[in-house]
Amino acid sequence: MLERVVANLVENAVKYAPDSDVVLAARTGAGIMVDGRPASELRVMDHGSGIAPAAVLELFQPFQRLDDSPSSRDGRSGIGLGLAVAKGFTEAMGGTLMAEATPGGGLTMVVTLPLWTGGRP
Repeated sequence: MLERVVANLVENAVKYAPDSDVVLAARTGAGIMVDGRPASELRVMDHGSGIAPAAVLELFQPFQRLDDSPSSRDGRSGIGLGLAVAKGFTEAMGGTLMAEATPGGGLTMVVTLPLWTGGRP
């Protein structure tokens, strides 16, 4: 599932910010928690045109595509399920998926997953 989450996030970044670098960063350490447990964090960052902070909540809705996105203007395909699937898979693994947007400054998707210390989750 984690592989699909990462693939969906990277594909989305490349699709909507084709002229931007896409950066992946992972970290584990003090202060990274999910549901009170130690966690790891993965960030997928692009430096595209960004979206309005108010539109962030809509990103994870199934079949949602922002009308002013570059793909809507230039005909790139997609039905708007990638981020919804990524969020569902992340939550199924006990984690969270959030988006951080800065208008004109790109988008960062943040996956936080609990660290398993042995045994079954």
